[in-house]
Amino acid sequence: MVREVRSDEDDPESLGLFLEVTGINGSDYAYDMYFSGMDEVEPDDHVQRYDDLPVVVPASSARKLEGARLDIEDGGLVLVNPNRPEFDATDPESTGDLSGPVAQAVLELLQEHINPALASHGGFVSLVAIEDDIAVVRMGGGCQGCGMAAATLSQGVEAAIKENVPEISRVVDVTDHSAGSNPYYSQGKK
Repeated sequence: MVREVRSDEDDPESLGLFLEVTGINGSDYAYDMYFSGMDEVEPDDHVQRYDDLPVVVPASSARKLEGARLDIEDGGLVLVNPNRPEFDATDPESTGDLSGPVAQAVLELLQEHINPALASHGGFVSLVAIEDDIAVVRMGGGCQGCGMAAATLSQGVEAAIKENVPEISRVVDVTDHSAGSNPYYSQGKK
């Protein structure tokens, strides 16, 4: 199936199938599967060949995809992965290991700068986990269910974390915003 799809691409023989973990979706990892030129392979990436089809797993995703396999379900290609993030994003009490220096830097930034600003709206942000270069956060109080939560996250929280903790390239929100009971802004207000 993969070879058939690849054959429709320009210069198919130069392409490999890249499998990459892009974040977290609930209690599972989120993935991206795409064709790219084999000249894009980095020295630490993992490459396996299946006849004439190279499969590339970027080094940052290798541990998270260990033991994973591609399967066909309902006529589509599915990645079956036995690995899960170190925490359960669906459990509001679950967190990963926050003892490392990057996690501590993010925690300090949240405590000293970000949360005091959000407190004026009755909100706060908690660090849930650090997954490689991704900070996983959960919003609470007035931020949970707030119509402005996405803007607060991208323009405020993520921007501040990326600026002050350069090891972080992305911030992922695992908040169940539908469970918010007392947001400062209501999605219905204009």
